[in-house]
Amino acid sequence: MTTDTNLSARLAALEDRAAIAGVVASYGPLVDAGEADRVAALWTEDGSYSVDGSVMAGRAEIAAMVRGSHHQGLIRRGCTHLLGAPTITVDDDSATATCQSVLMAGTGDAYEIVRLSINRFEFVRRDGHWLIERRVTHKLPVTGPAGDTA
Repeated sequence: MTTDTNLSARLAALEDRAAIAGVVASYGPLVDAGEADRVAALWTEDGSYSVDGSVMAGRAEIAAMVRGSHHQGLIRRGCTHLLGAPTITVDDDSATATCQSVLMAGTGDAYEIVRLSINRFEFVRRDGHWLIERRVTHKLPVTGPAGDTA
Protein backbone atom coordinates (compact mmCIF):
# COMPACT_ATOMS: atom_id res chain seq x y z
CA MET A 1 0.00 0.00 0.00
CA THR A 2 2.83 2.42 0.80
CA THR A 3 4.31 1.90 -2.67
CA ASP A 4 0.96 2.67 -4.32
CA THR A 5 0.54 5.82 -2.20
CA ASN A 6 4.09 6.95 -2.96
CA LEU A 7 3.62 6.27 -6.67
CA SER A 8 0.32 8.18 -6.67
CA ALA A 9 1.95 11.18 -5.00
CA ARG A 10 4.84 11.13 -7.46
CA LEU A 11 2.44 10.87 -10.41
CA ALA A 12 0.34 13.76 -9.06
CA ALA A 13 3.49 15.91 -8.72
CA LEU A 14 4.48 15.15 -12.31
CA GLU A 15 0.98 15.96 -13.53
CA ASP A 16 1.06 19.29 -11.66
CA ARG A 17 4.42 20.21 -13.18
CA ALA A 18 3.24 19.23 -16.67
CA ALA A 19 0.07 21.31 -16.31
CA ILE A 20 2.02 24.35 -15.11
CA ALA A 21 4.59 23.98 -17.90
CA GLY A 22 1.67 23.79 -20.33
CA VAL A 23 0.28 27.11 -19.08
CA VAL A 24 3.69 28.76 -19.45
CA ALA A 25 4.17 27.27 -22.93
CA SER A 26 0.70 28.34 -24.10
CA TYR A 27 1.32 32.04 -23.41
CA GLY A 28 3.56 32.64 -26.45
CA PRO A 29 1.34 31.19 -29.19
CA LEU A 30 -1.77 32.80 -27.70
CA VAL A 31 -0.28 36.28 -27.31
CA ASP A 32 1.35 36.11 -30.76
CA ALA A 33 -2.04 35.27 -32.28
CA GLY A 34 -3.67 38.20 -30.48
CA GLU A 35 -6.00 35.92 -28.49
CA ALA A 36 -6.58 38.53 -25.77
CA ASP A 37 -9.34 36.73 -23.87
CA ARG A 38 -7.54 33.38 -23.95
CA VAL A 39 -4.31 35.02 -22.74
CA ALA A 40 -6.18 36.73 -19.91
CA ALA A 41 -7.86 33.43 -18.97
CA LEU A 42 -4.42 32.05 -18.03
CA TRP A 43 -4.62 34.35 -14.96
CA THR A 44 -6.92 34.38 -11.96
CA GLU A 45 -9.64 37.05 -12.11
CA ASP A 46 -7.57 39.31 -9.87
CA GLY A 47 -4.16 38.17 -11.13
CA SER A 48 -1.40 40.59 -12.04
CA TYR A 49 1.30 40.89 -14.67
CA SER A 50 4.21 43.22 -13.99
CA VAL A 51 6.64 44.11 -16.78
CA ASP A 52 9.60 46.20 -15.60
CA GLY A 53 7.46 47.74 -12.86
CA SER A 54 4.39 48.49 -15.01
CA VAL A 55 1.54 46.45 -13.53
CA MET A 56 -1.55 45.11 -15.26
CA ALA A 57 -4.10 44.16 -12.61
CA GLY A 58 -6.86 41.70 -13.47
CA ARG A 59 -7.86 39.91 -16.62
CA ALA A 60 -9.35 43.02 -18.25
CA GLU A 61 -6.04 44.91 -18.13
CA ILE A 62 -4.09 41.90 -19.36
CA ALA A 63 -6.49 41.50 -22.30
CA ALA A 64 -6.22 45.24 -22.99
CA MET A 65 -2.44 44.89 -23.26
CA VAL A 66 -2.86 42.27 -25.98
CA ARG A 67 -5.38 44.48 -27.80
CA GLY A 68 -3.26 47.61 -27.33
CA SER A 69 -1.48 49.44 -30.13
CA HIS A 70 2.03 48.42 -29.04
CA HIS A 71 1.26 44.72 -29.02
CA GLN A 72 -0.84 44.89 -32.18
CA GLY A 73 2.14 46.56 -33.87
CA LEU A 74 4.32 43.60 -32.88
CA ILE A 75 1.73 41.19 -34.30
CA ARG A 76 1.64 43.11 -37.60
CA ARG A 77 5.45 42.78 -37.78
CA GLY A 78 5.20 39.03 -37.13
CA CYS A 79 6.25 38.47 -33.53
CA THR A 80 7.09 35.38 -31.55
CA HIS A 81 7.33 35.01 -27.79
CA LEU A 82 9.52 32.05 -26.87
CA LEU A 83 9.48 30.98 -23.23
CA GLY A 84 12.14 28.57 -22.06
CA ALA A 85 11.51 25.46 -20.03
CA PRO A 86 10.48 26.61 -16.55
CA THR A 87 11.92 25.55 -13.23
CA ILE A 88 8.82 24.63 -11.23
CA THR A 89 8.25 24.24 -7.49
CA VAL A 90 4.87 22.96 -6.30
CA ASP A 91 3.55 23.34 -2.75
CA ASP A 92 0.04 21.87 -2.44
CA ASP A 93 -2.27 24.28 -4.30
CA SER A 94 0.36 26.92 -5.06
CA ALA A 95 3.46 26.86 -7.23
CA THR A 96 6.19 29.01 -8.70
CA ALA A 97 7.84 28.78 -12.09
CA THR A 98 10.86 30.68 -13.38
CA CYS A 99 12.02 30.88 -16.97
CA GLN A 100 13.75 33.06 -19.50
CA SER A 101 11.98 34.43 -22.55
CA VAL A 102 12.82 35.93 -25.91
CA LEU A 103 10.59 38.27 -27.90
CA MET A 104 11.43 38.51 -31.59
CA ALA A 105 9.73 40.60 -34.27
CA GLY A 106 9.95 40.60 -38.04
CA THR A 107 12.04 43.12 -39.95
CA GLY A 108 10.90 42.15 -43.44
CA ASP A 109 12.87 39.04 -44.32
CA ALA A 110 14.39 38.31 -40.89
CA TYR A 111 13.68 38.57 -37.18
CA GLU A 112 15.31 40.80 -34.59
CA ILE A 113 15.48 40.20 -30.87
CA VAL A 114 13.31 42.84 -29.24
CA ARG A 115 13.68 41.69 -25.66
CA LEU A 116 15.33 39.07 -23.46
CA SER A 117 13.67 38.63 -20.08
CA ILE A 118 13.53 36.63 -16.88
CA ASN A 119 10.06 35.66 -15.64
CA ARG A 120 8.67 34.52 -12.32
CA PHE A 121 5.19 33.05 -12.24
CA GLU A 122 3.15 32.42 -9.11
CA PHE A 123 0.37 29.89 -9.65
CA VAL A 124 -2.68 28.77 -7.70
CA ARG A 125 -4.84 25.74 -8.29
CA ARG A 126 -8.50 26.68 -8.70
CA ASP A 127 -11.17 24.08 -9.42
CA GLY A 128 -8.49 21.61 -10.45
CA HIS A 129 -6.78 24.02 -12.89
CA TRP A 130 -3.51 25.90 -12.50
CA LEU A 131 -3.85 29.65 -13.05
CA ILE A 132 -1.32 32.46 -12.91
CA GLU A 133 -1.86 34.63 -9.86
CA ARG A 134 1.17 36.84 -10.46
CA ARG A 135 3.78 37.15 -13.18
CA VAL A 136 6.79 39.42 -12.90
CA THR A 137 8.97 40.00 -15.95
CA HIS A 138 12.26 41.90 -15.99
CA LYS A 139 14.30 42.75 -19.05
CA LEU A 140 17.75 41.20 -18.94
CA PRO A 141 20.51 43.81 -19.19
CA VAL A 142 22.87 44.02 -22.13
CA THR A 143 26.37 44.21 -20.69
CA GLY A 144 28.38 44.85 -23.86
CA PRO A 145 28.14 45.43 -27.58
CA ALA A 146 26.93 42.64 -29.83
CA GLY A 147 29.75 40.28 -30.75
CA ASP A 148 31.88 41.23 -27.73
CA THR A 149 33.26 37.98 -26.31
CA ALA A 150 35.48 39.58 -23.65
